[in-house]
Order: sequence, then C-alpha cells, then structure tokens
Amino acid sequence: MAEPRRTRIQDVAEQAGVSMMTVSRVLNQDKKVSNKTRQKVMAVVEKLNYRPNVSARRLASSKSFFIGLLYDNPSDSYISQFLLAALKKCRALGYHLVVDEAHLDINKTIESVKQLIDVTQVDGMILLPPMCDNEDVLEVLTKANVPFVRITPDTKLNSSPYICMDDYQAAFDVTERLINQGHKKIAHIIGNNKQGVSRLRYQGYLDALRSNKITTPPEYIEQGSFTYQSGMEAAVKLLALDDKPTAIFAANDDMAAAVISIAQQQGINIPGDLSVVGFDDTQLARSVWPHISTVKQPINEMAELSVSLLASGQYDNMSNLKSLELRHILDFELIERESSSIK
Repeated sequence: MAEPRRTRIQDVAEQAGVSMMTVSRVLNQDKKVSNKTRQKVMAVVEKLNYRPNVSARRLASSKSFFIGLLYDNPSDSYISQFLLAALKKCRALGYHLVVDEAHLDINKTIESVKQLIDVTQVDGMILLPPMCDNEDVLEVLTKANVPFVRITPDTKLNSSPYICMDDYQAAFDVTERLINQGHKKIAHIIGNNKQGVSRLRYQGYLDALRSNKITTPPEYIEQGSFTYQSGMEAAVKLLALDDKPTAIFAANDDMAAAVISIAQQQGINIPGDLSVVGFDDTQLARSVWPHISTVKQPINEMAELSVSLLASGQYDNMSNLKSLELRHILDFELIERESSSIK
C-alpha cells in the first residue's frame, strides 16, 4: 500500500489562495506580509500539518532553521514545560530545536556550545537560567555572531534581547495574599543562589512582610536550590521549630511539593495547620494533593516568544541592538488552590 503523499508548499498555497512565494515569506517571518495573510496561511499550515523541507529552505536562504537551547536548571518540571512549548513553536515555524544540557565543568559546556554552533550552524540560541548569566557562554556566542535570547537574566541587560516577568512583584503579592488571609508566621525557602530570580523572589517576600510591619525570625528562612530534595531538607528544619510557621512560601513548585510531602508524613494538615504556596505553576502544582497555590509564571509564553524572536531575524545583528526593544516582560497571575486557606 502506497504511503500518503506528503503535503507540499503548493498545497498550502492553493488552499490559502496565495502564491507559493507568499507561503515561503510567511514561514520565514517576513515582516512585509500582512497579519491577515499570515494568519490565513498559518491556519492552512496547521490544518494540513505542513512541514517545510529544511534542506530546500537552507538552499533558498542563509538560514539553517535550527535553534539551540542551553539549560542547567534543577527543576525538571520547569525544564520539561519550557522545552515542550519551545519545540511546538519551532515546529509551527518550520524550525528544529537542538537542546543541550550544561556540564558541571564550564570548559566542557563551552566546548559543547562551540560544537553545536559548528555542526548545526544554529540561527540563534535560547539561554535558560543560570546559563543566561554565564559570561563565558555569552562571550562564545558573541564572538561567533550567533543571536541569543536570554530567559530571566540578572546581568548585562543591554547586551541581548531577554524575556522575563516581575518576580519581585509576584513574590510580594503572594506573600501579601498570605498576610491578608491572616498569616503572620510565614517562612520562605529561597531558590538556587546562582539565579537572580531567587534574590528577587526573596526580596519581594521580605518587603511584603516589612510593609505590613511583620518581623520574621531568621530561622524562618531556609536556602534551597529549586530541587525537590532541597525542599524536603528545608521543610524538615522549618517544621521542627518550636514556633512553627503557619505558612511556607517556596520559591518554586518542586520545593513546595516537597514541603507538602514532609508535612503529610508528620501528620500536619494542609491547609488546616499549614498553608503552602509555590511559584511557576508547572504541571507538578496540579499533580500533587492538595493542589498547590502558586504564582503562574508564563513559561509557555516565554518559550514561544523566545523562538519567535530568533526566527524573526530582527536580532541577527547582535552588534547593533540600540534601536531594538530588548526587554520583553510578560504578566504573572496568582493561582489559589487547596494548599492554602484563611487562618
């Protein structure tokens, strides 16, 4: 039995009522194409499940249609959600996503990045935290003239386009929400100290307490690393205190889930005896019970935007960014679920 014929660019053009050149321009993010035409063409692309021939597109342009992504983040929930969203967006735009994990040895990471550039000739790189602030990686990409988009960086904000949310304000708001629910004994588990967002979330927590004239003892603060294991270790210490907190704000959902696990092992009722809130709103927050109240970080939107920015070509010349918008701030949302309640 013959295999079904693969959808061609001619098929897309015919159904969309446009020329093959227009379809090509849409797929290559040509700014001269109107939004109406772009939407019409992309609707047919999705309907027919059209996948451009990468080899042919390479011959017709100077692009490789590969986008690289470098990560070194201990939160599996965050990474998996970001990768899936980025992969889906790449497919929609006719790109391939090449993923690489950073090594503990920075020299090996640099070699991997150089090899990735040489082998695939990537059109751009997405750098997740904490690699987004690694000066060695930034230097390699800059010297190779490879465009890059950074996710929630903490340094050199004028050196590249970047995508973030207001982590400080989100942490302030979620802490104040706990205060407004009647909590005064609120502990915090700080995230990875190599990531700027950890500092911002910690500062937002502190400032919310101070603005409400609440003094927090130092033993209510525990250092985590965004991992489930670090959340468990912090929870054991916090719940062993004579004057236990009535609420714990963990800097991500992995650590919040660990707090819930330890509390339940100790017979502590959630949310009756202890409210727990996290950060990110990953799938994990909806998988454990009770479901975790959290800050919804727009992870999917960050991933999709990072791919779109690189595919657009507007940042191809990284030596001339003065006239371009570099900062892209996305909104957050407080999500209340069963892990927190009024005290």
